[in-house]
Amino acid sequence: MKAVIFDMDGLMFDTESICFKSFDYAGEKMGVGKAGFMTLKTLGMNIKKSQELWYKEFGDKYSETKLRFYAKEFLDEFYTTNSVPVKPGLYNLIDYLERNGFIMAVASSSPTEVVHKHLKDTKLFDKFASIVCGDTIKESKPNPEIYLKACKQLNLEPSECYAIEDSKNGILSAKAAGCKTLMVPDLWEPDEETLQILDGKFSDLNDVKEYFSKYP
Repeated sequence: MKAVIFDMDGLMFDTESICFKSFDYAGEKMGVGKAGFMTLKTLGMNIKKSQELWYKEFGDKYSETKLRFYAKEFLDEFYTTNSVPVKPGLYNLIDYLERNGFIMAVASSSPTEVVHKHLKDTKLFDKFASIVCGDTIKESKPNPEIYLKACKQLNLEPSECYAIEDSKNGILSAKAAGCKTLMVPDLWEPDEETLQILDGKFSDLNDVKEYFSKYP
């Protein structure tokens, strides 16, 4: 095993809980009521794929333009007074992997602008040899395209790469690509079907570091 590919939201950063609040805010502004629950329905999906579920849920009451405007309004206000919330153990894990010669990448469904900003704000951008974002691929997770693209950019076979995920769509994507897949749950706890395909489930990223120290 030569590389570790990280999901971002809900795995590296505690941003999915903030997204939940932003959708509550945007939903009320749009007149459809609190819509934070859509965070759970769209976990791991890029914007294009998530739009389909929003339309299915709210029909003509849904406006992509208004959703993005109000969600951004909430997030801009949040990040004027708050830093990106880093998940416990992230820096320890990345330091360990770097010291032990692992190549690292990010495979996030979020847009490039958001991914790059969060990684730069947390001083982690330069740690990754490849960063693949949701607006650079045609098919969203659970399709394996994003992981296959990350592996290709690393010049590695998927079987040589670990993937660390927190959502079902992300896990299915990584497994379909052929990566060895680890999970640290965030907003969603794995069902029995998902548990059967995982190569490991951990409480936080510190536990993942301990796993790598025993089974590199």
